[in-house]
Amino acid sequence: MIAATRLISSLVLVLAFAVPGQAFDTRATSAFVTDMTTGTVLLSKNADEPLPPASMSKLMTLYVTFEAIREGRLSLSERLPVSQHAMDYGGSTMFLDTTDRVTVEDLLRGIIVLSGNDACAVIAEALSPDGTEAGFARFMTRRGQQMGMTNSVFKNSNGWPEEGHVMSMRDLALLSRKLIEDFPEFYPMFAETTYEFDGRAPQNTQNRNPLLRIGVGADGLKTGHTQEAGYGLTGSAKQGDRRVIFVISGLDTARARAEEAEQIVNWAFRQFAEKTVVEQGTEIARADVWMGDAPSVGLVPANDVNTLVPVLGSGNLTAEVVYSGPVRAPVSKGDRLAELVFKPDDLPEIRVPLVAAQDVETGGFTVRLRTVSGLLLNRLRQGPEGTL
Repeated sequence: MIAATRLISSLVLVLAFAVPGQAFDTRATSAFVTDMTTGTVLLSKNADEPLPPASMSKLMTLYVTFEAIREGRLSLSERLPVSQHAMDYGGSTMFLDTTDRVTVEDLLRGIIVLSGNDACAVIAEALSPDGTEAGFARFMTRRGQQMGMTNSVFKNSNGWPEEGHVMSMRDLALLSRKLIEDFPEFYPMFAETTYEFDGRAPQNTQNRNPLLRIGVGADGLKTGHTQEAGYGLTGSAKQGDRRVIFVISGLDTARARAEEAEQIVNWAFRQFAEKTVVEQGTEIARADVWMGDAPSVGLVPANDVNTLVPVLGSGNLTAEVVYSGPVRAPVSKGDRLAELVFKPDDLPEIRVPLVAAQDVETGGFTVRLRTVSGLLLNRLRQGPEGTL
């Protein structure tokens, strides 16, 4: 019978740390911080709780718009009409009116830099399955579910306060990563600090992201604020080869948001270092093989196992190998057979796939006879009731 087997690996990685690392005590009511380079989660606080996202939900409108442009359903030079519904939005706007026909490119910068609620509604109505903003919001919800955003429901295109319009911090981080990875041609727009549209709104020309001008490597993404949600920021910063994505929400003031965001970025880059804990092809353990021409097979990572570890951490990192075994022959080199599980100090558990290091063919008659004989012998030793 094949049963779940847990092998405690003899692997102990000495990373030469001195004292335990310290978790970041954020003032935000909810937060999520991840290192995009390694996928390491650095901080998670109420990260899966659906909360009002305010203007940070505009990122989903932008993602869907970028998809439409790439698929040819919309072009940057196309001019879109402004409905009365779009014009009536308050809050942050481009001050559009119903006499305008605005290019998609201007609308994108109006959303990214100026946080224009009206610009979102114009694009939403253009891409909506039924021509309404509500229809576009339903489409965004379905698209978000397809992308793995399981705690997000959209009721409008811009985050205007509405019952049931929610996102989780983890969903916003996932969306941010996809924006960066899927649309590198558009992502530089998020670093633009100023945009003047038609000279009509001198009081709304500055990007509200407080990190863009202070030299910490920040290049996006979106602020948000409503009375219900508080002050929030979905941000990303790159220093050297590392990129960090962070989402915070529920701060009391814009100043608190700016201070907290800067502290998180500095903490994420200064208090963690990227380490290769296991090199590609290193045999971690061996898994028993059932009916194979070899009794076991080596388990190796398919790629280097990189993670972030605290600069100041405990002395050792102990890993565990988990697999269901014995593995049934035949086994092909590269087959995924197990997981390497380890947990750096003050960080969530990390699970890395392990694959077969070599082929193991099905054994011949002698192997099968030996296996069956072994089973019969064990049964005889156990007695008729299966006990010794």
